[in-house]
Amino acid sequence: MSTTSALTSQALLLLGGAVVAAPIFKKLGLGTVLGYLAAGIIIGPLLHQITEGEQILGFAELGVVFLLFVIGLELKPSRLWQMRRDIFGLGTAQVLLTGVAVSAIVYWTGMLDWSGSVITGFGLALSSTAFALQILDEKGDTNTRYGQRAFSLLLLQDLAIVPLLALIPLLALQAPEDTTPPLQDFAIAVGAVLVMVIAGRYLLNPLFQIIARTGAREVMIAAALLIVLGAATMMQLAGLSMAMGAFLAGVLLAESSYRHELEADIEPFRGLLLALFFMAVGLSLEIDVILENYLLILVAVPALMTIKAGIIYTLCRLTGSPHNDAVRIGLLLPQGGEFGFVLFTAGAIAGVFSVSWASLLIAIVTLSMALTPAAAALAGLLMHENEEITEELEEDFDGAGADVLMIGFSRFGQIASQILLAGGREVTIIDHSAARVRQAATFGFRIYFGDGTRLDVLRAAGIERAKIVAVCTQKQEITDRIVDMVQAEYPNARVYARAYDRLHTLSLRARGVDYELRETFESGLVFGRKTLEGLGIGDNEAQAIMDDIRKRDEARLAVQEAEGISAGRDMLHFEPVKPEPLIKPKREMAPSLEPDDDILSGIKPQPEKNVLAGAD
Repeated sequence: MSTTSALTSQALLLLGGAVVAAPIFKKLGLGTVLGYLAAGIIIGPLLHQITEGEQILGFAELGVVFLLFVIGLELKPSRLWQMRRDIFGLGTAQVLLTGVAVSAIVYWTGMLDWSGSVITGFGLALSSTAFALQILDEKGDTNTRYGQRAFSLLLLQDLAIVPLLALIPLLALQAPEDTTPPLQDFAIAVGAVLVMVIAGRYLLNPLFQIIARTGAREVMIAAALLIVLGAATMMQLAGLSMAMGAFLAGVLLAESSYRHELEADIEPFRGLLLALFFMAVGLSLEIDVILENYLLILVAVPALMTIKAGIIYTLCRLTGSPHNDAVRIGLLLPQGGEFGFVLFTAGAIAGVFSVSWASLLIAIVTLSMALTPAAAALAGLLMHENEEITEELEEDFDGAGADVLMIGFSRFGQIASQILLAGGREVTIIDHSAARVRQAATFGFRIYFGDGTRLDVLRAAGIERAKIVAVCTQKQEITDRIVDMVQAEYPNARVYARAYDRLHTLSLRARGVDYELRETFESGLVFGRKTLEGLGIGDNEAQAIMDDIRKRDEARLAVQEAEGISAGRDMLHFEPVKPEPLIKPKREMAPSLEPDDDILSGIKPQPEKNVLAGAD
């Protein structure tokens, strides 16, 4: 069989395995990652159809490179700076504690000397970026609070591979053939990063502008691939990881106007190469090593996952994560990582430990990867049902700014926004519920995640361009705080507010809002009218009664504004009302509300015990 024919056959096997396995495992709720891994194991170690798993793995690692580029596009530098504590604090603590714990266990059991134990322990402290982020992406949890903390841990682990690889020559039994001073290596790495930052800031956007003017779609795709692979290769030549270079390129382009187009161009390559990566991991699994050391593996894999999950859970709890988030992070990242393959191979080549030990470690990492979807699913059983879950998303207000700025998007705001949209008006909506934001976005609403009580959020959402600020939050104290802040900072803004009850209505009127409405008032009127109609009263009479109640309520509110909540009790209805006075001009509400004014007829004052002051 010719080389071309063999490559074609292998490609068909891999594509066929992916097409068959991924939907089956997805349907079973196990995730596509495990499906790709299973397909690779069946095609390679079990059926021996493809035996060059290591070669395919080397190429398929580009999937991780593209993945980190796409992640970088979603992380603006300002957002990355906000995550610095999780990255360098929580992430560093996790790598150090896990590495020391696993190294100590390996050394005390007498399996390796101290140098081999160190590389083994810190190599197993790294988790799989590809597996974890794929699971987060499938669940739609990448931008949640726990998803962001998990990503911070993964990012620090990817950074940690650089000093770990630099440590191997120092621990090697024989001196490396070609060495350079550590200071020179550090200078080269820093120089490469600076070149990347300068190029990203001053060259990439002009380059894409020139390409965009040509209108050639294929050239834009080629440029995107060139940027990703070029940045990855430059970082690799500087002694850093390819994935780190791609991630840095993505971050530098995160604020570019071409960000969304770049992401769309790279996405197909990312998906295919990631699938190939997971299948290559399965192809590389050495069944013989597993069979010869199955007892050790049966102990090592669950022990590793338990130790890592326990350390990660503890650190997350100590740094402020609630129990449920800490459980999900701990059981998302207990596996070994793809960078462990690189570290263990380098360790074997340098003579830190034997090739057979490296193969055993790779088998342990691979099996821990295979168990990751099951571990992530286990998190649901360990979470507290009564724990309040407050998800957080990235505050990104790209495209914000409309005639109406609506704050709060619960049932009241959802109904009001439909009226505005149907009237051809643009509405910018902000809400602090991540679940509500995700759900509303699927229906096409222009909705953003943000805290409406923060002035910087309102400014980012375009309050200065809004003609009306609609405060539709549910809690009275939150509404009052927003109204006070808007009126203090933007005294000319027109404020429409949702009132909780009658007392809240009077409070909002005292604040001078342009319009307020009790959240249940109009619906209660309509419900009462329909009930009257159901009892046999004519439509016109029921409508007249409802209009009468609305007018009396407004008149009573005016009296209460002037005299207090206990005033206007004689305006409440306790006897049947004839609709006839409603059509007489003289019986309309008087312009002034003096005690002797007969506002509307048909009122019989009731004893004080029958009056609920302030009730709706």
